[in-house]
Amino acid sequence: MAAAAAAQKMLRKSERHLFSSSDDAAVLKQILATHSPDGLDVDVRPILHVVEEVMRRSTPTVIVTPESIEPQLEVLDEKMHYAAMGGVLESLAYTIHKIYCEIAYRAGGGDAHTTTMHVLNSLSTYTWDAKVVLALAAFAVGYGEFWLTAQLHTVHPLARSLAQLKQLPDILEHTDALRPRFDAVNNLIHAMLDVAKCIVEFKELPSEYITLDSHDMNMAMAHIPTAVYWIIRSIIACSSQIIGLIGLGHEYISSTTEAWELSSLAHKLRNMHGHLMKQLALCHQHIAERRHIEAYDTLVRLFETLHLDNMKILKAMIHSKDDLPLIDGQTKRRVGVDVLRRKIVMLFISDIDISPEELFVLIQLYNDTHQGKIERNYEIVWLPIIDKNLPWLPEKEEAFDRLASTMPWYSLHHPSLLDPAVIKYIREVWKFEKRPMLVVLDPQGKVVSPNALHMMWIWGSLAFPFTSNREEALWREETWRLEFLVDEIDPMILNWIKEDRHVCLYGGEDIDWIRRFTTTLRRVTQEARIPLEMVYVGKSNPKERVKKAIAAIATEKLSGYWQDPAMVWFFWVRLESMLHSKMQHGKSIENDPIMQEVMTMLSFDGSDEGWAVISRGSVEMVKAHGKKIVDCLLQFDTWREYVQQDGFVPALTNALVPFHTHEHCTRLILPGETGNIKEQVVCAECKKPMEKFVLYRCCND
Repeated sequence: MAAAAAAQKMLRKSERHLFSSSDDAAVLKQILATHSPDGLDVDVRPILHVVEEVMRRSTPTVIVTPESIEPQLEVLDEKMHYAAMGGVLESLAYTIHKIYCEIAYRAGGGDAHTTTMHVLNSLSTYTWDAKVVLALAAFAVGYGEFWLTAQLHTVHPLARSLAQLKQLPDILEHTDALRPRFDAVNNLIHAMLDVAKCIVEFKELPSEYITLDSHDMNMAMAHIPTAVYWIIRSIIACSSQIIGLIGLGHEYISSTTEAWELSSLAHKLRNMHGHLMKQLALCHQHIAERRHIEAYDTLVRLFETLHLDNMKILKAMIHSKDDLPLIDGQTKRRVGVDVLRRKIVMLFISDIDISPEELFVLIQLYNDTHQGKIERNYEIVWLPIIDKNLPWLPEKEEAFDRLASTMPWYSLHHPSLLDPAVIKYIREVWKFEKRPMLVVLDPQGKVVSPNALHMMWIWGSLAFPFTSNREEALWREETWRLEFLVDEIDPMILNWIKEDRHVCLYGGEDIDWIRRFTTTLRRVTQEARIPLEMVYVGKSNPKERVKKAIAAIATEKLSGYWQDPAMVWFFWVRLESMLHSKMQHGKSIENDPIMQEVMTMLSFDGSDEGWAVISRGSVEMVKAHGKKIVDCLLQFDTWREYVQQDGFVPALTNALVPFHTHEHCTRLILPGETGNIKEQVVCAECKKPMEKFVLYRCCND
């Protein structure tokens, strides 16, 4: 009981030194009363670096012997060392030495709180970060001298003499016994340094993005004076331990109170460090948001301003902190943005889930040098957009590297180089969501097309220089004909058109309907003695059911088909591009005949049944849903006589009229880019407004 009472008394005595929360306000008032800065700003980072080096090298585990002197004594690069200091210590050496003497004088005895307040008074004219670093520097002088003497006492005469005066050899012979004390001091030193570095980081925060009166900064600054106090208090506790060893040697054994104080101080500082780090994280978040807003606003202003060349725009978009942010797709070497100076630049914007067909076709168009095509006078730059809220896993890194290695154009060295403000601009202003885009900048960096991918799919390099004006001019020259629908996807079809043959393109995925349709059409054209070629073009999402249909068509020799999935994909993506291109220019089926034809084709694809388009040459063309055209062909005998008189396509067109009824359901699936789609879309058949739905589709088989 007596022992317990003595322990409680000792604990109460120690608690008077480690003031409780009820005393915090009174002590804080004392701390703040010592603070009277003179406005002098001290760069403490180099001093802190030296202090850390002293603490790192001050350890009882390294005792230099004559045999180990060469590998242990490191040669410092003095030029670099002094350059880093920049003369900072010259004006502060006296202050540091003064504080060192004060700590050494008072740490050997007396009240720790009173000593701490004396040190704070001596540092009254300095900022909080300077106070704590200068105090640590003063402690490092004594602590470093102690361990330097200890480490060199076996090899250096001066160190040996000093060690004898301080009785260090006796201490070092009992290192194992003293290990708990050394460890406690070392743990406390680490805690002091962590909190000190945190305080210095607060001082270094850019004032243009966060001010002292901001909430997060204000919360931190309210705790920093107390943290400085406890670091200095801890310095005095550590100094007392070292001074206690001198003279008394290993026989000096720490009291329970002293051991408890060291661990309690370390625990207190670790808690302070955790709190300050949370506040620091909030401050960094605040700064990042301010910088993000500033970078975004800068981008907006840059795109609204006229420039002599495109460098300001491209460096704001791409340059980031990397001087060589791009990879040249031809040489695979890293290059700077300057390679794009005064060139037409097409920013290929996508995520890293680009379909193989899409990439394959774009590479083909990029490398297209066929006769009749103009020379490529533009550069493509791939900007990969990633969700930075999701983890960047190794498989994503591999997917990115694999894509970049196949691209013949420039690409960003790494997706992380794209600033969040740039991603925000791309999403909010250019309306990027999921589907790839091709934003065109002229040689001065002005956006001349918000998405030239549609032009690229429809006309390839003929759309150069890929401006909206060029797009309008190309549309004025176009008419709806089979050559335009097929383009160069299948050169054989273009040859059939030149030979004045009848050509049938059909699609869908119902194999039973495909068998009925191909068999019936083949029989009818044979009876009418009409030369006909049939090609199956599948659906816009050529998945497993389309593959099964192609397999059946090939096995049963029902018709021709496209073996390459890229051809099927490109056929449908060109139609979708025609729709988006027309809508970008404000066209509708009421005022644009090509728009009406495109909408009809896409509504065919959106339905569950088959469909067919039959054409002869560039002028005659008829199209219909699957059931209608099969029913009409089955009644061939009723309109057979008109084939010789009018021709097969006109006769079929007239024969289909009775099969067009008002009872129909047209489904139109518009892929992506909903921001550019009109709120009201008119049915291509009945010209009435269609009801709007939202469809989310993945690998729908």
